[in-house]
Amino acid sequence: MDCIFCKIVKGEIDSAKIWEDDDILVFLDINPVTKGHCLVVSKKHFENIFDIDEEILKKIIIVSKSVSLKIKNSLGADGIRFSQSNGKIAGQVIFHFHLHIIPRYQDDGLLMNNWGNESPPKANIEDLKSLAEKINSV
Repeated sequence: MDCIFCKIVKGEIDSAKIWEDDDILVFLDINPVTKGHCLVVSKKHFENIFDIDEEILKKIIIVSKSVSLKIKNSLGADGIRFSQSNGKIAGQVIFHFHLHIIPRYQDDGLLMNNWGNESPPKANIEDLKSLAEKINSV
């Protein structure tokens, strides 16, 4: 397997570690979009949200909260954004489940609040209820 995150977990590629235990590794992103941008990865390889172990996923969220508080308090972040993609069409580039912790700072210039060039149109509530019924029928 030629997974860059697996290589980082094994120590084959150097990283700036923030937090680590037997299951989870948190390290600073080599291509940060803001100061303190880090990645939370499972030490065991899971491709995406669809195949990750639920106990590991729970632990990732708990660790992410703790690390987010440390970033907020040590770097003075004004907010924190979590980002996580599943599948190429969703923007996943590295096919090892990972959660981005992206500190946000007032006037950091990062545009992550829009859904494209325009605001999405408001949906009809009846259409949403029909969609919810379809999703819940599986």
